[in-house]
Amino acid sequence: MILGKATAIKTKYYAERHQTECPLENFREFNNFTASSIGIGTYLGSSDSAIDDLVTEAIIKSVKGGINLIDTAINYRYQHGEMSVKKALLKLIESKTVSREELVICSKGGFIPNREREEWFKREYINNSKFNIQGTDLVAGVHCMHPEYIQDQLEQSLMNLGIETIDVYYLHNPETQLGIISTDEFYGRLKAVFSVLEKAADAGKITAYGIATWQGFRVPPTDAKHIDLSKTKSIAQEIAGGKGDRFQFIQLPVNLAMLEAVVSPTQFVDGKILPAITAANKLGVNAIASASIAQAKNLKQFPQKIMTALGQGLKTDALSALQFTRSVPGLCSALVGMKSPDHVAENLTLTSVPPLDAAEFAELIG
Repeated sequence: MILGKATAIKTKYYAERHQTECPLENFREFNNFTASSIGIGTYLGSSDSAIDDLVTEAIIKSVKGGINLIDTAINYRYQHGEMSVKKALLKLIESKTVSREELVICSKGGFIPNREREEWFKREYINNSKFNIQGTDLVAGVHCMHPEYIQDQLEQSLMNLGIETIDVYYLHNPETQLGIISTDEFYGRLKAVFSVLEKAADAGKITAYGIATWQGFRVPPTDAKHIDLSKTKSIAQEIAGGKGDRFQFIQLPVNLAMLEAVVSPTQFVDGKILPAITAANKLGVNAIASASIAQAKNLKQFPQKIMTALGQGLKTDALSALQFTRSVPGLCSALVGMKSPDHVAENLTLTSVPPLDAAEFAELIG
């Protein structure tokens, strides 16, 4: 097991060590971390040794090149995502390239991380006397947020990653259950999960937790998949009993084709309806972007006026798209999946370029 967790001092030290090739604007301070404005994601690809090796090497090159935020999930490539992160961490730390305390490691739980899905879930959880989990706790055949399941998945993620502490642990796309169970049941289940995660933070298994979504925070309140961020934060505060909750992160898609989190008012805070990222900032919750370049699909369909303005000095449309997302005001970091050596090298060129400032960004989308 790799001991330790991301710390304020060591993550800031990482940023300072990379000043030569990365301007300090490439890093942002949030939640007692200093993390790169670009994070590496580990989602796509088959679950085989060839992809494992590519992902491992991509993480190593990214960390060497100025990226210290690594994002994964237990279901990514059927647990191979987390295991590839472990291999990279061991190589990086054993070679003294970096210390564990300099890296922000994030993972997620909620989806079924096995190809067999329902059969596996029934065998491992429903028919296992160790757990009090029922068939109704599996929703849509793919998702569970029973507290015992999340607790067990967290423990498995810690083993897969080979680390003592996960810095940010997300409940993964809980809106999968909305529209299938009632809203009241949904928030009741959320409260039970948050109780588990607050205890996990007390025990040092995680530092902070959050919700990673696809639809939840960026769709309007009338949508069946909508998650109320203010209500969610208040549940965490209730669980914490006034001592300071650890619900401190959300993850949601942000890119030139999916701007809802930036411009669409979907979240009520203090009587005003705000875009999700603005609302998160008001509530003291950090926002991380997923799908920052829309998985490089249909880049030609992005607004050409914006792409042209961004493209000055940047070699590819993918870099322009990533520069846009990492520059969103109020956003902590923009995740981009990387496997191939060419894509890693390409994306790392952006770490030497400052993000747009707020005025430049406003002019761009104005």
